[in-house]
Amino acid sequence: MSPVDLSAVALRDAIARKDLSPVELLRACLDHIDAVNPAVNAICARDDERALAAARLAEQQVMRGEPLPPLCGLPLGVKDLQDTAGLLTTHGNIRLRGHVPAHDNALVARLRAAGAIVTAKTNVPDSGAGANTRNPVWGATGNPFNPDLNAGGSSGGSAAALATDMLPLCTGSDTGGSLRIPAALCGVVGLRPSPGLVANDARPLGWSAISVLGPMARDVSDTALMLSACVGPHPMDPLSGLQATGPFWPLPEVDLSRLRIGFTADFGACAVDPMIRRVFADRIAGLARQVAHCEPLDWNLEEGHRCFDVIRAESFLAGFEALSHTDPDSLAPNVRANVAMASRITLSDRAQAHLVQTRIFRQFQRAFESVDLIVAPVTPLSPFPWTEPYATRIDGVEQRNYYEWLSLSYLVTLATCPALSLPCGTDERGMPFGLQLIAPLHHDAQLLAMARSVERWCGARPRPDLQDLRTPRPALRSLVTHPPLRHGDGATTLTAV
Repeated sequence: MSPVDLSAVALRDAIARKDLSPVELLRACLDHIDAVNPAVNAICARDDERALAAARLAEQQVMRGEPLPPLCGLPLGVKDLQDTAGLLTTHGNIRLRGHVPAHDNALVARLRAAGAIVTAKTNVPDSGAGANTRNPVWGATGNPFNPDLNAGGSSGGSAAALATDMLPLCTGSDTGGSLRIPAALCGVVGLRPSPGLVANDARPLGWSAISVLGPMARDVSDTALMLSACVGPHPMDPLSGLQATGPFWPLPEVDLSRLRIGFTADFGACAVDPMIRRVFADRIAGLARQVAHCEPLDWNLEEGHRCFDVIRAESFLAGFEALSHTDPDSLAPNVRANVAMASRITLSDRAQAHLVQTRIFRQFQRAFESVDLIVAPVTPLSPFPWTEPYATRIDGVEQRNYYEWLSLSYLVTLATCPALSLPCGTDERGMPFGLQLIAPLHHDAQLLAMARSVERWCGARPRPDLQDLRTPRPALRSLVTHPPLRHGDGATTLTAV
């Protein structure tokens, strides 16, 4: 068995026992990236030399018998929206195609301090806007189960890298579902934590709870291990003092038979493909036989759509208004659409959105007085071709904009609850199917513990055909509009092909 086949927890234990060298593990990951990445285009910039130097230092720690940090020697993929010192951070945007930050963002710095080895950047949509990972710098990321289909987004590169065993751990971020959606479409785990749990020192609106950073991994235990190394306050993030109850690692045991579950296929407000409804109903019927109580939630969150429009537009205006005046041509079409929407929003709109979000939050919290866990689908569709920028119609319902098809996840964003995408078999097309598991605000550790219990019932995650992925898909690079990136500024920037 290759080291790349092992879970992050198993790898950490093998390193601690001196059964596996961090250098050996990193070389195995790099070789596997070389073999598989050309088929999915999940990995963009790499820094092999510095990663190998860090692996050698980790190996020396182990051999000297020093106390080891929790992620000692584990290779890490970092979403290309998150700054990495000395390594390209392009956001998939032409304006930033040569940007090499001087410093890590707070999450990357914390993971390095926990022993993780920053190995590569993972692909994103242009500026992180949308749930189809494609941009003019690196191209598109294909779904590992069929590279002609999309991998979701905006953490699509991280999800595809995990699903293909290129890396054991990856970072992500989530506004309307960017951790959960690619995890569901690629068959891995993505956790949207409670706001403030994972510090974000780069969020323009420091007091806004709409966007969070979080972990992605191949199973719940790996996700919990990674989260344990991510949490903690940061002086530049005013929300980061809001800590959830623990412990995050090791997870306590939860008896599945004692859980009370509430479920909904659509929150009374989302268009969902009939096939996804059937698959979800099948999973709920099976789960209902394992738990103490399972009841439908008769909700209508229709007012959440306009609420999310306003809050999302406000966030994009804060991040991109200046560029919309000084360099509008550099803005991705999706970003321009959000900035234009913001220009039409009034203070009255913002106040109404805040009122609606508060009502939605309280509706979720009241539900948790009688259930332990809320379960819903993550996405309303099976993966569609990556050549289609977004889903325009679902079950005959025209989508209002490029992100309405994400409403199953963005309505949960408005509730600010922690939410986890858990792989639970495949859909009728043989593509991964994800359950969205939702817990009360600040109950992240309990969510992970319950998710691990449900995971045991779901069984092992679906696995792509890695042998088939040894055939490159050059079409994934067809969106690239400039010559390949080159070595420079201390960063090794290997293009994905």
